[in-house]
Amino acid sequence: MPEKPEVMTVVSKLKPNLIGKRIVSCNVYWDNIIAYPTTDEFKKEIINQKINNITTRGKFIVVELDKYVLLIHLRMEGKFLFRKIGEEITKHEHVEFELDDNTSFRYHDVRKFGKMYLILKDEVYNTKPLSELGKEFYDDSLDGKYLYERISKIKLPIKTVLLDQSIICGIGNIYDDEILFLSGIDPNRRANTITKRECDSIVKYTRKVLEHAVELGGTTIKSFTSSEGVHGLFQNELLVHGKDKGTCPNCNSPIIKIKIGGRGTYYCSKCQK
Repeated sequence: MPEKPEVMTVVSKLKPNLIGKRIVSCNVYWDNIIAYPTTDEFKKEIINQKINNITTRGKFIVVELDKYVLLIHLRMEGKFLFRKIGEEITKHEHVEFELDDNTSFRYHDVRKFGKMYLILKDEVYNTKPLSELGKEFYDDSLDGKYLYERISKIKLPIKTVLLDQSIICGIGNIYDDEILFLSGIDPNRRANTITKRECDSIVKYTRKVLEHAVELGGTTIKSFTSSEGVHGLFQNELLVHGKDKGTCPNCNSPIIKIKIGGRGTYYCSKCQK
């Protein structure tokens, strides 16, 4: 699943091709992609809207239009394609936006798990799903004190808690493992046992890991690419995630793979206490 760095990479690739363009028609071939409003309302209201900017909030792509904001969540395997209007629609292309430059901008999703929302601009940040999100990794107000206050009464494993998008948004499974390794914290530790100093460390390495991943275009895993032919390079920098056949870069102990909350988790039992 694309995480925050991958979503930011997608946006950086979309901007030059979309900003300033106007949507002249919309076709939906799989209704379940449209989470809000109804498919008919979605198609009607998005026509003639100009694409003014594209940004992110958590793992959502935020497309700022004239009257509305189009939110897109890629989920497992969503990606975008650019074609000419009139070219054949293929099996996994579920939403098509026809633009005023004769471009067909298409949402492609093999799993069909992606979601789109069309919400009024004045309401988007005060309405679900964005209203439920926590702080971004680059938010100046994100610090150890904030994290400690949010997790100090939670008895779930810290690995699971860092995946909670209402606390820090944008951290996914891969970066979670890397952050906890650099922080020297066992992913099984209950969140309410994490000290204030350890929260400082988690915030520090959250910024370090995600900033570096953004610089490298994210992490390419399985079938995810940010757009046609674009691959991230951060997978070459991973220290523990996916390394269960290797050893710890610090102490040479075996990297262990377990499951926490149903998620594959990689860590060093010697370095992470």
